[in-house]
Amino acid sequence: MNEADAIRFAQQGDATAFEFLYRLHSRRVYALCLRMVGSPSDAEDLAQEAFLQLFRKIGTFRGESAFSTWLHRMTVNVVLMRLRKKTLPASSLEEATDPDEEAGGPRRDFGGPDLRLEGSIDRVNLNRCVEQLPYGYRTVFELHDVQGFEHNEIARIMGCSIGNSKSQLHKARMRLRELLHEAQRSQAREDRQSAKSHSASES
Repeated sequence: MNEADAIRFAQQGDATAFEFLYRLHSRRVYALCLRMVGSPSDAEDLAQEAFLQLFRKIGTFRGESAFSTWLHRMTVNVVLMRLRKKTLPASSLEEATDPDEEAGGPRRDFGGPDLRLEGSIDRVNLNRCVEQLPYGYRTVFELHDVQGFEHNEIARIMGCSIGNSKSQLHKARMRLRELLHEAQRSQAREDRQSAKSHSASES
């Protein structure tokens, strides 16, 4: 049995074919999960969860991309879903780029302060704003700025070009800044309104 046959039979409910696919891809799926979460036990759980997703969704595979790429995307989605349940760190929004990359500005050291964001970030707002990003932006942002994947690795995981990964990340950061600033302005309005209401109640 080759992979193409196994996919076809698994889509028809053949358990032996699905087991063949599991044996063929389980090590790579586990390695991807381990790279993203760092914990062997969590990686095992997530790999099993990814294959449960595969069992449920293999009927939707249409061969428009390589099966391994499709499975990797599904695995990344499973891991990101788990990560989103945890608090995101309030950092890594600055642009760690060379002058000719992304925004074309001066190089920034990864982890250094971004004055445009300073004072506007807290974990709750950051998490809320990340959730508002379009799917592609959010995925690249979380893979690069949260999990530390390089653009060439993201390109392989998502089945896109390195340039597209860089572009998506730049747009995600720009949109995230806008959302954070909007949240800050909204909070300031609420604070002013609350202060007015408190002042009026005392007079």
